[in-house]
Amino acid sequence: MSGSRHPSPGGPALWPSGPKSSVSRRALLLAAAAAPLATACGAAEGQPPGRVAVLGDSAAWEKPMAAAGAAMKSVAALRLVPEVNPSLESFEQIVKSSLRTSRTPDMLKYWSGYRLQDLARTGGIVDLTRQWDRAAAKGWVDTSLRDAFTYRRRVYGLPMNLAYWVVHYNPEVFREHRLRAPRTWAGFLAACARLKKDGVTPLHGTADGRWPSFIWFQEILSRQDPRFYQDLMNGRERYTDPRAERALRTIASFFDKDWFTPMDMNHNDAAAAMLHGKVGMVPCGTWLGSTLAAAGGRPGENVGAFVLPMADSTARPSVIFESSALVATVKGPDRAEAIEATGNWLHPKVMTAFSHTLQDGCPNPEVEPANPVIEGLAKQVRGDKLWLLNRFWEQGPPELVEATVDDLAGFLLDPSSYRTTLRTMQDRADEAWKVWREAEET
Repeated sequence: MSGSRHPSPGGPALWPSGPKSSVSRRALLLAAAAAPLATACGAAEGQPPGRVAVLGDSAAWEKPMAAAGAAMKSVAALRLVPEVNPSLESFEQIVKSSLRTSRTPDMLKYWSGYRLQDLARTGGIVDLTRQWDRAAAKGWVDTSLRDAFTYRRRVYGLPMNLAYWVVHYNPEVFREHRLRAPRTWAGFLAACARLKKDGVTPLHGTADGRWPSFIWFQEILSRQDPRFYQDLMNGRERYTDPRAERALRTIASFFDKDWFTPMDMNHNDAAAAMLHGKVGMVPCGTWLGSTLAAAGGRPGENVGAFVLPMADSTARPSVIFESSALVATVKGPDRAEAIEATGNWLHPKVMTAFSHTLQDGCPNPEVEPANPVIEGLAKQVRGDKLWLLNRFWEQGPPELVEATVDDLAGFLLDPSSYRTTLRTMQDRADEAWKVWREAEET
């Protein structure tokens, strides 16, 4: 999910870190959710026959969902109707509250990973294992994504998009500065140094909107040691490990070299600055393509993207991915039609309409890529058999992720605090994983 476009875990403002802010945040979330909750539950009265509502948190996905809905009508006599609540906090509260009632949305656009597991624990969403297996048998889904949508060996969501987390750049600007997309870590560092020398800010880094604070930690750690990243995100390693410290020290060294934009520059402004040669590289999901297009970007011309090279050449080559989950609810008013819709979601016609309108990657390998940038990345990921690692936001207990994002934001604003930040994050992780595992046993 993302940036100005939605799917990302963007929040309104930068929350302060620390235990007191956790209490105040919960209070604020409940207050923010109170008004829209009545509206959302009141709207869950069902659609006319042949129409199924899908509640999501992104206005930018409204047209792609409508396009997918029209395509589904041609293959299953069903039309998907997008409904949007653009506030991340109230959206989550609405979803979790409504699942405990008989007035819940038919379908949801949700997150994968632990956030989907958290939803599955409620018993309020439908087991879609049969739909997944049927799609997999037809070659309609990248089966390596299954774990991200699984809870206790059952599938509870179907992938909607397949965004790769990459480094966006302007090929025209790179040529002007005698650069090519780097293929090695040393080449990436050299490109940063060249751009800085030539008066271009090499890298976009930001804490604006709060959620982007995890981006550079995610990217650097997964380039240096993808196995450690995966184990850390799943509670098998510790933030106080020297490998986590190395990642933050690497980021701090970028600050020392003055390679970053101001930490309050948002993705919209960074995209425009990249196109105009003011910023060299912007790490983000491929969903940034729609933002770049709105700013005058043309994929394959003044918009390109590359997978950040591995810092450790002996490590398994990998790339971060992001994929939203299409979920059907148990108590939705149009449950039968919603379940039928899930059986047709991954159909090539539906997926083509959706991914081409969204201009992002597609979980169905049979669908032609939406643009040349997506095509090149998909060929690299599949051809080089890159290890797909789920995004930071979807990894780990949701409350832990929220708090850790706050901690990383604090680090970005004071890079010298990296050791204190890591200790704080591990203290939070110890408690959060204890609570999560205890809940698993009940």
